Amino acid sequence: MEQLGLGRQFGRLAPQLDGAFRADGVFAHDRLRFVDFVDDVEDLLEDVARQERGDKEAADGFEEYMLRHYRG
Repeated sequence: MEQLGLGRQFGRLAPQLDGAFRADGVFAHDRLRFVDFVDDVEDLLEDVARQERGDKEAADGFEEYMLRHYRG
């Protein structure tokens, strides 16, 4: 996020993502459905894009990409 110039947003986003991953970095499927997680992250990214760039469309396609590549 820092490379995109959105580093200051990370402090606000990190707590909202807390609990989605175990301490070892593995996604916590027993706590949260992956599709719900991806949908929530896309919403967060749209908010950041709207605030920083004035255009939520910058985050469009995130959910579709993630589900296509990682859903299995």
